[in-house]
Amino acid sequence: MKAAIYDHPGPPDVLRYADVPDPVCPSDGVLIRVEAAAIEGGDLINRASTSPPHPAFVVGYAAAGTIVAVGENVADRHVGQKVTSFDLAGSHAELRAVAASRTWPMPEGLDMAAAAALPIAFGTAHHCLFARGGLKHGETLLIQAGAGGVGLAAIQLAHQAGATVLATVSGGPRAERLAGLGLDHAIDHRSVDVVDTVMRLTDGRGADLVVDPVGTTLQTSLAALRPEGRLVFVGNAGGSQLTIDLWPALQANRSLFGVFMGTQFGKPEVYSTVSDMLQQAATGHLKVIVDKTFPLTAAAEAHAYAQSNSILGRVVLVPTRQ
Repeated sequence: MKAAIYDHPGPPDVLRYADVPDPVCPSDGVLIRVEAAAIEGGDLINRASTSPPHPAFVVGYAAAGTIVAVGENVADRHVGQKVTSFDLAGSHAELRAVAASRTWPMPEGLDMAAAAALPIAFGTAHHCLFARGGLKHGETLLIQAGAGGVGLAAIQLAHQAGATVLATVSGGPRAERLAGLGLDHAIDHRSVDVVDTVMRLTDGRGADLVVDPVGTTLQTSLAALRPEGRLVFVGNAGGSQLTIDLWPALQANRSLFGVFMGTQFGKPEVYSTVSDMLQQAATGHLKVIVDKTFPLTAAAEAHAYAQSNSILGRVVLVPTRQ
């Protein structure tokens, strides 16, 4: 099969398009013919900073496609079934072998790109908001990087839950699109002070909950919280060390919660939540925004585009077959 592979970590151009052996369908899994692979933040971080376990490594968490083989111990999947999937590697390829428990059947009406992009972004946002953040109706939420995949999902889910939603963005056009998804106040972090703006919008109280997928903004996130508020930090899109001064948080009795979704998707409640959100996306109650689609042959270009600060939503790779 063809795949986007790398031998050592580095910038996007370490990725190369090459022939690699087809993966073997595991006894408890399925083999998927990939039709769309979403580029996730973890994919960018792994490619940039994590040494692969072997040469010609296939990066990638999320992919959707059609099952072409089923393991002997799998009874609830079948050849020809359309699914979306999560695993810690292997999405940037024409074929993907994955445990059946890490796949979700695709509902009617949902396209492949949206199906690939939903589980991680929306699953992460839901877990941050409710399982860890305990968001309640009427509370005020601040989302760092509102135009990213997790941010877009969190805006919609928090709006549905009856929260007042604030988010940092860069640029007016993106703020206008986010308003249509349920964003109450866009904060352009390039032109205004984020903490001052949050305090003004909350009459000096601060946000009840902040969701931060960036990492480099953690100190700002803490400062924007009310006393006894909650901060959920997830991922490290900013790419630097997660080091902050916790003394002010201690003095204000604030709570910090870390989320790493790589260990959460096996939980029945998380799996069920993702299934429900796939159905909501298929009926239009949730919007999965795909910023741009690239052929798998252009994976390096796609990674470079995805790690820019100007995208809205997810970037998707599509294998091209002869």
